Amino acid sequence: MINSVQLKNFGPLTELDWQNLGPINLVIGNNGCGKSFLLKAMYSAVRTLESYKRGNNPISAADILFEKLFWTFQPEKLGDLVAKSCDAALSFNLAIDNKCFNYSFGKDTIKSITTLENRASTRNSDSIYLPAKEVLSLHHIILDSRDRYQIFGFDDTYFDLAKALQKPLPHRFAVDTRELLSGDPDIDLSTKAYRANSKSFKHARKLLEDMLEGKIEYDKNQSRWFFKKGKQRFDIGVTAEGVKKISILDILLGNGYLDGNSIVFIDEPESALHPEAISKFLDIIALLAQCGIQFFIASHSYFVIKKLFLIAQEQKLSIPVLSKDGDTWQQHDLLDEMPDNAIIDESIRLYEEEVDLAFK
Repeated sequence: MINSVQLKNFGPLTELDWQNLGPINLVIGNNGCGKSFLLKAMYSAVRTLESYKRGNNPISAADILFEKLFWTFQPEKLGDLVAKSCDAALSFNLAIDNKCFNYSFGKDTIKSITTLENRASTRNSDSIYLPAKEVLSLHHIILDSRDRYQIFGFDDTYFDLAKALQKPLPHRFAVDTRELLSGDPDIDLSTKAYRANSKSFKHARKLLEDMLEGKIEYDKNQSRWFFKKGKQRFDIGVTAEGVKKISILDILLGNGYLDGNSIVFIDEPESALHPEAISKFLDIIALLAQCGIQFFIASHSYFVIKKLFLIAQEQKLSIPVLSKDGDTWQQHDLLDEMPDNAIIDESIRLYEEEVDLAFK
């Protein structure tokens, strides 16, 4: 689990220090304040640790990180990520499982990252970034543009997600549920963790499918996604945006990509969803957080903030909030209070305006 993150001179994020992170974490602020930038920076670091020393991969952590940052942010040169208003170097510090992963580089950086300190353990789990736009209808376009043409357009958050959606269920996870608590010493720890959480994952998937009133399926013969509702099957192109977006999480739980040590970054979960669906979706996220998955959510929706506040109160759960208001980032905890932020202030103003109109 990520414990804390600090950034300096990283694009629009001139200085940020977010401590005491929890199972669910929220970043709020107006458009363009750097919410997505922060999530992508954290995602790049986590995916570097998940690729480093995996299998027979001989590539250094610094080289993996360079590629990840380059294809995630897609700058002309990596040094362009350094804040333009400052001559100092960019620095990034992440504490994960209470171990540090730190790096820095300057504006002239072109081909490599020379300053990197990695004391974090390699990760066997996989994490994912869920962008605001759905990817199912663009699945093969994303894969072709990167696998075949190696061109900018869809960044690594989209490319990684497109690949993850095609991941088959690993054979080691395809085990009868009666063996979940067998205690077999020959079963590796990651498989045991997956099995221990499988019942909760199954419950979360049932809730997701109830929301969708159906499920998304991939037809290998046609190489296309379809939405199946009862006995009817609909092409993914005519399926509602919200259905496609929610179904992505269901697919990643079903194909074994996510497990109890995964970290999920979600950009604008409210996009294409009506308020009731947002509420149910966040309830499912809270359920998955109990299984060990850590969530980072970027939003500018009052519905998201209010629902997470209610979850924090009902479950007595700490939900750290990083809030951009004006030129500074402030930290709050939804277990203690609703943050003081322009998003909330505007919602209250509209409510007060409605009350005033009712009494005129």
